[in-house]
Amino acid sequence: MDTKNLPFLEKVMAKSGVHDIFDARDLTEVVFRVMRDLMTTEAADRVEAELHKPAETTEDRSLQLEIADLWHDTNPIVAFLSRVRPPWQGPGIFKIDSDRFLFRVENEGPMPPTVERETLVKAVFSATKDELSPDRIAEIATWLPDHIHQLWQEA
Repeated sequence: MDTKNLPFLEKVMAKSGVHDIFDARDLTEVVFRVMRDLMTTEAADRVEAELHKPAETTEDRSLQLEIADLWHDTNPIVAFLSRVRPPWQGPGIFKIDSDRFLFRVENEGPMPPTVERETLVKAVFSATKDELSPDRIAEIATWLPDHIHQLWQEA
């Protein structure tokens, strides 16, 4: 299915099997949140700078967001905390490996039981890569743990 000309959230829906646009929005935000948790604030800011494009073409005000709004996190407390904490890398209980990445995606959003978490992650990754420069795509890849890095490359 050619999704090149679809709006961002519709790409996520088409590639993931999520049938509700609000779920696609919320799940995208969760994937972005976990991605940001792996990165420095500076790296996350460079990604956000390239995502100032509409997430959806709609009259519904709750969907009139830029992709950058989803990346930044619409929850102001989460958005603030993600800017002041260090990347969750290295040893310790907060390290985000591939299993923890997928666990968080599955448990922090409205994950439909019919959607595979890897499929959702790849759908968000694919839609995101369509919006980013080759430099940002390569930079994000350096932050992702093994299996998640593979999903990013395949997306």
